[in-house]
Amino acid sequence: MKQLVALIPLSLAGCISFGAKPPPALFTLTPAAPIAVGASQSSARSRSIVVQAPATPAALATQRVPVQASAISIAYLKDAAWSEPPARLFARLLGDTLTARAGMVVLQSVQSLSDPSATLGGELRNFGLDAGALQAVVTYDATLVRAGQTAVEKRRFEARVPVGAIDPANAGPALNQAANQIAGEVADWVRG
Repeated sequence: MKQLVALIPLSLAGCISFGAKPPPALFTLTPAAPIAVGASQSSARSRSIVVQAPATPAALATQRVPVQASAISIAYLKDAAWSEPPARLFARLLGDTLTARAGMVVLQSVQSLSDPSATLGGELRNFGLDAGALQAVVTYDATLVRAGQTAVEKRRFEARVPVGAIDPANAGPALNQAANQIAGEVADWVRG
């Protein structure tokens, strides 16, 4: 009887799954201008900013990589996904780029309560591939409230990077390049 009880969990192990099988490729974003290890920052010496995760349309509110198949249809890239939702990855990339290129101290919302910080938000409108044009496309509608101001500034940024094919090997590097281009342009805008 003990042997039978011991075999039941083993036989069930092949039937139970605690999540979907991960795809062969998990994408992330790496900053073109990384923050130096050990770099010290102080909002007493530098301007500060809060970077909010951008809003996204439903097609981007997933870890799957969208592919614009036609003007009215979206598919998802086979065998690839983001390591976490693209809005969070992009917000982190923006924060790192603002620190490295614009010398800004990036704060969490709670930290900014005692510091007169600027706020960067917006909407990530595109963050995927255009199959017809063979391009990685990132479109970000940024909103900025500068420190001590109440007016909202808004600006659209878009980057398009060619891809050789619509596959994970081409998509990841091209999307990273496009996202970094946007992050650099945003940093220049915010710094100005």
